[in-house]
Amino acid sequence: MTPTIPTPPRRSFGMNSGSDNVFRNIIIGLSSLVLVATVLYGFVLIVGGLPAFQREGIGFLFGLNWDPGKGIYQALPFIAGTFFTAFGALLLAVPLSVAAALFISEYAPRWLAGPVGSAIELLAAIPSVVYGLWGIFVLIPAVRVFQVWFVSVTGVPWPPTGTGLMSAVLILAVMVIPFICAISRDVITLVPNDQREAAYALGATKWEVIRFGILPYARAGILGGVILGLGRAIGETLAVTMVIGNANVIASTPFSSTATMSSIIASNFGEANETLRPALIAIGFMLLVFSVIVNVIARIVITRLTPVGTR
Repeated sequence: MTPTIPTPPRRSFGMNSGSDNVFRNIIIGLSSLVLVATVLYGFVLIVGGLPAFQREGIGFLFGLNWDPGKGIYQALPFIAGTFFTAFGALLLAVPLSVAAALFISEYAPRWLAGPVGSAIELLAAIPSVVYGLWGIFVLIPAVRVFQVWFVSVTGVPWPPTGTGLMSAVLILAVMVIPFICAISRDVITLVPNDQREAAYALGATKWEVIRFGILPYARAGILGGVILGLGRAIGETLAVTMVIGNANVIASTPFSSTATMSSIIASNFGEANETLRPALIAIGFMLLVFSVIVNVIARIVITRLTPVGTR
């Protein structure tokens, strides 16, 4: 007699199952917390910084005078310092990051690609204070030597202090390279081999394959990495504070001391009085607004650059 094999009970995987609804509600709730937290951040910063906006008016955004002794708080020098340092760092970091990503994914043998990629990614794990100490003991002396040489060649009377805009740009460039490189490498690796093989079949060289077959396909992802690096550069605080000089003026030269929105908050908030604290909170609110604007613009640009078949 043939034994009867029991049939396992059927399980329902439909969209209307109770477990699916519970899971869906949990995901929606957790996702909503991110939006709620962002709104609460903005609300707290608006309430805390409102006295500064009321006192200075539009001059808070476009004025050049920051004098806590006289109770004058105008934040344009720090807005300018933030954009000078962030975009200056990207100007240096993006070509190096994309070149490193192309080397790791397209040129380096496997035994070398892994260690090089890991070494670059390890830069992202270094704490900001370590970068700041490296900037003080290594970068600033090196910049000072360059300044002395530059002054001796050009005769421009720039004091060779080593601290200032150039040091901040250099240290930020090093800090954002691992973010841009890691994402660029991943999206380049994900380019279908059909793209490469079709270009080689047409007689393309290695450079032509990269230029016409890989970079156009991966440009949206690379731009996403650049935006991530820009966000890191805009918000970086401690390392920049330790090397930028923290002067309440707009940098007139690449070697001039200046400050960013993050650095002025970090260096003054602990000792802020009842009039300075709202001004620093208002700067924090502007920093949040700028970050949101940058990410919205980036999302629009990335959507337009993404190939239609991969959206």
